[in-house]
Amino acid sequence: MHKAVIFLIVVIFLASTVTASFAAKGTNVNEVKFIQYLDENTALEEVKNGNLDLYYFRIPSDRIESLESRKGLHVFESTGGSYSILVNPAESEKFNPFSIREVRFALNYLIDRKLIVNELMGGYGTPMISNYGPYDPDYLSIVHELESFHFRYNPALADEIISESLQKYKAERKDGVWLINGKPIEITVFIRSDDPVRKSIGEILSSELQKIGFTVKKDFGDLNKAFVVVYGSNPSELKWNLYTEGWGGRSAFVRYDPVGLGQMYSPWFSSMPGFNDPTYWNYKNDYLDSLTQKIYTGNFNSVEERTNLIQLATREAINESVRIFLASKIDQYVTNEKVSGVINDFGAGVPSRFTPINARTDSDSLTVGVKQIYQGAWNPVMGLSDSYSTQIWNALFDPAVFKHPYNGETFPVRSSWIVKTAGPNEKLAVPNDAIIWDPLLQKWKKVGDNIQATSKVTFDLIFSNWHHGKLMDMNDVLYSLYFTLEWGSEPLENDKTFDTEYTPRTAQTVKTIVAVKPIDENTVEVYVDYWHFDESEIADWASLWNSMPWEIFAAMEQAVIDGKVSFSRSGAVSKNINWLSLLVPNDAKLIQKYLGEFEKSNFIPKSLEQFESDSKYFVDRYKASIQWINEKNHAVISNGPFVLKSYSPESRTITIIAFADKSYPFEAGYWEEFEKITFPKITNVKMSEVISKGQPTKISITTEAASKIQYFLTNSDGKLVSNGVREVKENPTVLELDDEATKQFSAGANDLKIFAMSDTVLRPDIYATSFLAVDDQIDGLPQVKIAQHDKVVEEANYTIIAIAIIIAVIGIVTYLRKRAKIAQI
Repeated sequence: MHKAVIFLIVVIFLASTVTASFAAKGTNVNEVKFIQYLDENTALEEVKNGNLDLYYFRIPSDRIESLESRKGLHVFESTGGSYSILVNPAESEKFNPFSIREVRFALNYLIDRKLIVNELMGGYGTPMISNYGPYDPDYLSIVHELESFHFRYNPALADEIISESLQKYKAERKDGVWLINGKPIEITVFIRSDDPVRKSIGEILSSELQKIGFTVKKDFGDLNKAFVVVYGSNPSELKWNLYTEGWGGRSAFVRYDPVGLGQMYSPWFSSMPGFNDPTYWNYKNDYLDSLTQKIYTGNFNSVEERTNLIQLATREAINESVRIFLASKIDQYVTNEKVSGVINDFGAGVPSRFTPINARTDSDSLTVGVKQIYQGAWNPVMGLSDSYSTQIWNALFDPAVFKHPYNGETFPVRSSWIVKTAGPNEKLAVPNDAIIWDPLLQKWKKVGDNIQATSKVTFDLIFSNWHHGKLMDMNDVLYSLYFTLEWGSEPLENDKTFDTEYTPRTAQTVKTIVAVKPIDENTVEVYVDYWHFDESEIADWASLWNSMPWEIFAAMEQAVIDGKVSFSRSGAVSKNINWLSLLVPNDAKLIQKYLGEFEKSNFIPKSLEQFESDSKYFVDRYKASIQWINEKNHAVISNGPFVLKSYSPESRTITIIAFADKSYPFEAGYWEEFEKITFPKITNVKMSEVISKGQPTKISITTEAASKIQYFLTNSDGKLVSNGVREVKENPTVLELDDEATKQFSAGANDLKIFAMSDTVLRPDIYATSFLAVDDQIDGLPQVKIAQHDKVVEEANYTIIAIAIIIAVIGIVTYLRKRAKIAQI
């Protein structure tokens, strides 16, 4: 063969090898560029014409209703987000009507949830009254508890409750205006103007409050302003009374949510008014704290006890009405038709951590539109708390464990584990040479003899290089544990390792940590006082890992201790300092300054000096991070499949590139299995046209890809007549109701709800209908046909049949049959 030809073949081979190796480690594309598009309509057009590959925010339903409007697009529907009202319950020198529990509770009747869903959300959602939406795995365990409240839009009842409550405080209504001490009762509604739905919710709620007689001031703003006015101010200053909140989907779908009730309702989690800032007025509820802390820390003995705790906490939370939920969202995301490999996580939706990792296009890059490019702050302690930043961060960071996108169960990412547990009421012996960090002695100490724990988890950790090129190691993991124990411990006098948000929250975790025992360079035993009926949840709880190199944590920690910056939003506002953000050049330079001082002084953190004495190791780590900040102008260093290349505030873009490092453990396409999903479906329901009270009856349910069925039968008073779970062994599944059950039906309308579920896909198909029960069987009524379904619809009133029933000489009873169907999306 001619030498020139051989040379050309070699060049082509080497070039193809280089190209493949760059993106072969973990990702299908080499680069992802995130660009801010505030306007959803503009973003939609850009996705259609190919300037954007996908958009990480919902598209208004009326823009993609027709087949013509969907040309060139893939449309994904996702649940997980919600809308709520945060209520300020603070007591103040100025009268605050919402410091009265009954007034807060009355708001549930003043808010038309169906209007919000049908009109403002275009039918793409469902009303909700708690943090649990109909597609949350725990929803079925509390659905009857929720329905017992019977909330309906009833402004007259709201007015009655509010009036009765205000009059007890000597308030009076004159000429339609509420006065106290002769002055109008003024309230401020902070309305998110950057979200059309929340803007409309705020306007409608303000109008309803004005009708009742309040003097309403409307304050408009975005999330950045809300961080200051709502989340960053002392509630007793009454800079706001009501705030139109919005929640994106979780970063992952969760099977057994330990956090939701605590986060949304309980003071200990630092997300309720006051936010645990000791200088502020703080909302208190010890009963809620006790219930939700038990859920969070696994302090229950069975599935049934956990369910009972959830029910009790939910009822108390709704009665308190400090955070009032309005509607769960069904968001519609769009991608260009040339994009494949999207992972539509049940919690996060299309912007899941797996989408940029697994997405494929006809080029080596991906361009993603985002609603906001920068909100809040980027730090791994109490930053990265908004959905806009986490959507990008999750592609930069590999966790030790994560949640399955469709069943919410914990699965290993950068670890494997063996769980040994003594159960909820017994204990295991802890080796006397296991260690724990002592905040008083400021060192690791052996636990000694006769120490016990509920569970032991042995982890084999999968390390790779950090983005700056240095290998992850056990020091990173131990520093993370030290930080949790040091900053999560009870504050001492003049204790500077305290954060108003992080410390109270982490204190619950610290109470369960008994000891750790490093076995070798990547194996560690963890001993915890934690139990769960699902052993993978024990592994999740005990999991040790770090999202950034220990030296970045050490520099952040010292900067916070010195009062230069704060880990949390509330700490930053109360101290009038910056909320630490490693993405911002000024804060990155501050971190670099501390790293330089560490290098010059051969600084060894106290938390590592017992494990590593080689000064060169520490100096090399400091130098690597210093060089990174010099080159990148940010301090975001992690271990995931993408690296943060640049942030441009001027062009409102963030660019990430594939981490082309041989140490990275996952090849491109590793997560392709998550593209394959089969939903459970209810395809037919058969039952008698009319059920005779006191006579047995059957309901036949035909399903596809379902492993079990859960059903609820209630009468017109909302009383639960029958419910249960049936394994799907053959189709159809037949529910048999005996005469004692049917006796409890109301003469007239009764309700049936059926949920078809799968063990592998926790997104139930939901069927809901009303049916007639009579004292005697009457023949000849019309056959009710079960419509096939392929689209979720909000509970809506369908005019179905007017049934005239002649019953002896009693007269004529007219019954309007209503039927609603919620189907799988």
